[in-house]
Amino acid sequence: MNSVVRTSMLMAALTALFGFVGAALGGATGMVIALLFAGVMNIFSYWNADKIVLRMYNAREVDPRHASGSIRRYAEITSALAHSAGMPQPKIYIMENPQPNAFATGRNPENAAVAATTGLLQLLSDEEIAGVMAHELAHVKNRDTLTMTVTATIAGAITSLANFAIFFGGSRDNGGLIGAIAIMLLAPLAAALVQMAISRTREYEADRIGAEICGQPLWLASALAKISNGAARIPNPTAERHPATGQLMIINPLHGQRADNLFSTHPNTQNRIERLQTLAGRVAQNGYASAGIAARGPWG
Repeated sequence: MNSVVRTSMLMAALTALFGFVGAALGGATGMVIALLFAGVMNIFSYWNADKIVLRMYNAREVDPRHASGSIRRYAEITSALAHSAGMPQPKIYIMENPQPNAFATGRNPENAAVAATTGLLQLLSDEEIAGVMAHELAHVKNRDTLTMTVTATIAGAITSLANFAIFFGGSRDNGGLIGAIAIMLLAPLAAALVQMAISRTREYEADRIGAEICGQPLWLASALAKISNGAARIPNPTAERHPATGQLMIINPLHGQRADNLFSTHPNTQNRIERLQTLAGRVAQNGYASAGIAARGPWG
């Protein structure tokens, strides 16, 4: 129920932003048109947002029967983790992208997909890949994927709609050109704040549940250190073109937002690593059961 309420509140807030931008562009008529458009888009996003995001990143589905090398191991690891966690098998995608990163998407666990970049598979060991994919499966298990994907889609649309404000000049009743400039700047910011409102806690929780799924908190801790360093050095042009999708990734793919500041959709990586190290310490000191972690992952 928490997931349903959270998603509904998020979509309502973003829908209200649509209406606000519409009113700025066309007064009362513009607001009505924007709200109708937002309602249609909410419904469309529920069923199709995952496909939109996968298409944005040119992700291709992996068939484990015909895959080889690191891609085959990635598919086998993900399938083993899902089976170990008692979850439906997600669809598995690969993105031809040198930046190490990954995300999960889908409206529910029965219709979920996970995607990893070729850069991630080249950089990480099998154990670290397991830590990352366990984190993504945790998002699926917690039903975060609908929230993340719909939010990314609608927030991106709000940004595009707001950018039109400068061309249309806004309605005369709402400040004309000055109002349009304000809308162009503030609407995307408001959408980003709505995204940020739930994302940090969600990432911390997925780290914890991911450690439970794979049984080894330090696998993810090691992976996060490597991915963070790689993402800081290697640009992700697709994410830069569609910044609203950045929140989907395990590490922020956008450059210049590595700090745990007001507008970051991801927690500080070092904070996440330290939490995982603390969890591993509790396991070492008191055993798996007391830390809420499975006795071992699928590789023993």
